[in-house]
Amino acid sequence: MNIHIQARSFALTDSLREYIERRLRFALGWADDRLRQISVRLSDENGPRGGKDKCCRIQITFPGAPSVVIEDTETDLYVAIDRASDRIGRSVARRLDQQHDNRQHSLPALADSITLSLH
Repeated sequence: MNIHIQARSFALTDSLREYIERRLRFALGWADDRLRQISVRLSDENGPRGGKDKCCRIQITFPGAPSVVIEDTETDLYVAIDRASDRIGRSVARRLDQQHDNRQHSLPALADSITLSLH
């Protein structure tokens, strides 16, 4: 799993990087071989003024399919990371199920065309 993490308007600490990687491996480890790139962008919109402004944006790139993007904004950055990680795990599961279903539906048509061409 290739995870790229970027922080805007604050320093990305080693402990924060490890936390994000651990959460994403927990949420997406089952799909590791099917994921190309995971990008995480963290930001603090209001800076020291505070408020619900800590944002975690996760984007996952799939080969031959549109990306999945989840964004969550909270007062606590760790809560935003947790919520975004949980949501991206569910979104990736839905996307991979849809891709699997689409392949299953196209296989009978492919088999029919092969059978017809053999006769």
